[in-house]
Amino acid sequence: MPSGYNGKILHVDLTQGELRVETPPEAFYRLYMGGSAMGLYYILKEMPRGADALGPENVLTLMTGVTTGAAISGQSRINANAKSPISGGIGDSQGGGFFPAELKFAGFDGIVIKGKSSKPVYLWIKNGVAELRSASKLAGKLTGEVESELKQELGDDKVEILQHGPAAEKGVLYSTLLSMSNRNNGRTGMGLVMASKNLKAVVARGTNKPVLADSKALTALNRTGPKLLPDNGDMGGLAKYGTASVVMPQHSMGTLPTRNYNEGSFDLAEDISGEKLYDVYLRGAAAGKQDKQGRDTCYSCIVRCKRVVELEGKYPVDPQYGGPEYETIGTFGSYCAVQDLAAISLANQICNEHAVDTIACGATIAFAMECYEKGIITKEQTGGLELKFGDADVMLEALRQIVTASTPFGKLLGQGSERVAAVWGNGADECLTTVKGAESPAHMPQAKRSLGLIYAVNPFGADHQSSEHDWMIEDGIASDLYMSRLALLGMEERLPPMSLGVEKVRFAYLTEVFYSMLDSLELCQFVWGPGWTLYGPAETAELVNAVTGWDVTVDELMAVGERRLNLMRTFNAREGFDRKDDKLPKKFYKALQGEGPTAGIALTHDEIESALDSYYKMADWTNDGKPTQTKLQKLDLAWAAELL
Repeated sequence: MPSGYNGKILHVDLTQGELRVETPPEAFYRLYMGGSAMGLYYILKEMPRGADALGPENVLTLMTGVTTGAAISGQSRINANAKSPISGGIGDSQGGGFFPAELKFAGFDGIVIKGKSSKPVYLWIKNGVAELRSASKLAGKLTGEVESELKQELGDDKVEILQHGPAAEKGVLYSTLLSMSNRNNGRTGMGLVMASKNLKAVVARGTNKPVLADSKALTALNRTGPKLLPDNGDMGGLAKYGTASVVMPQHSMGTLPTRNYNEGSFDLAEDISGEKLYDVYLRGAAAGKQDKQGRDTCYSCIVRCKRVVELEGKYPVDPQYGGPEYETIGTFGSYCAVQDLAAISLANQICNEHAVDTIACGATIAFAMECYEKGIITKEQTGGLELKFGDADVMLEALRQIVTASTPFGKLLGQGSERVAAVWGNGADECLTTVKGAESPAHMPQAKRSLGLIYAVNPFGADHQSSEHDWMIEDGIASDLYMSRLALLGMEERLPPMSLGVEKVRFAYLTEVFYSMLDSLELCQFVWGPGWTLYGPAETAELVNAVTGWDVTVDELMAVGERRLNLMRTFNAREGFDRKDDKLPKKFYKALQGEGPTAGIALTHDEIESALDSYYKMADWTNDGKPTQTKLQKLDLAWAAELL
């Protein structure tokens, strides 16, 4: 048996109801490492050009990495890839929790899913044996109900379940895949893809943990990371307050999107802060037991960044559905100018019950609020809703209509803001925050300017976890720790704030490549990264070697990141994408309003176009943003070069 991974990929043909096991060679694993790099290999090989994203010819892959399941923080991640129904380009999505490690323990490194079942089924995997079972009785049920029923049916509370929710069955475009009732593979509509195949869930149970090549080296890494945690302010804040720890810093820097991205500061930010969440809303907060009851974690992770909320009263919240992340607080909170954390926590629950992406959903509601405020739409389009900024109850009502598709208004919003704008017209496109159909997350490229470039070029749309953010290399903020780690990637000088010159583009590109590698190894960006995390680039290579017995270097890992990016861009180029699709919404070129530190700031078309030129050149692509055959061949992807 190989070290770290099982050497087995499960292929599922839902149309024929057939399962087969592939055993790729070691060289295949070392070339791609897992995650979306490996998923893209199968997608490009087995999906025809121009496939319908919701047709049986779409290929859905679920891939772990070679380090998944090792007993160390930040490794229990899984990647979902398929053609996205949102963009028509590649869809990519990572999720954590316990399902990824459990799938590895169950005997498989990944799953390739094709076709469409004639009836609802779920895939049951236990210790290397897989079968398809009927899921007809699960249709329309909330995710928590499905969790309970499958565990009861299988007679095992320890099974882990990755499922699409009832929103996908109703056609909500930005439906997610969900595990543990609160861990999402979101953003690109992978839940809708799984639902289109009549596959309700993948259920895993395993007892065979991966063999490690060097357990002593892994133990040494496990000792190193936790020692850094108390002295690392970024990690300490994440451990105590979760991702919501950045609400107040974002507000103070003017990068907290407010009133649908029209302002960068929210005057009621303290009411939705991580500190307020910790003090008042976490499970056990009333008894002062947050650390024991209000924090959850992923398999074998000491950071425990997942929040758990439990509330009664006007906005009751069931702890089974977790608690809101920073992005959720942003989109349902400051985007909508809502200050009530209880209402935001309930919005998070509703999204998890129905398995929809909180960023896309909250941002679409905020978009509709701005359209209503500007008179672009009236009560006739909203079905009578007074869709005003700051109204928590109207936000929740719009959300309920979306996830249930119970009204024409809700059904339309369930298609995402870009499609809604096309229906409404009348200047609605001026209110969009979308890139390649994906609503922008709660990090503002007007101030984090290299992030604007990454939003534009990212193959699956605006994403805040596809590169490192500007502040990590900027004067006055970048620490010696950050800079020492960035030096391993070839960056040694701090850069001016608010810049987007060639060196900032280089920072964006190199950290994007590093993050791309993490999404192939399936390592959490809150633990493994190029700067502020527990472990840096050198330790990432040490981890891979300790688990697999290989002798990889940071440079070899960066090549894996390049491989993934180039495969994604190759897929998109094959589907007709080029430079014209690497564009930002009109809103980002308009001066921010309000009174915060970024008021009056905007991106300019000239700087973005110049940055695109520099970025494409660094990537060794054409000036139209397409990988070259020479570049693909250098990356040992000659087979993909033939697709161009």
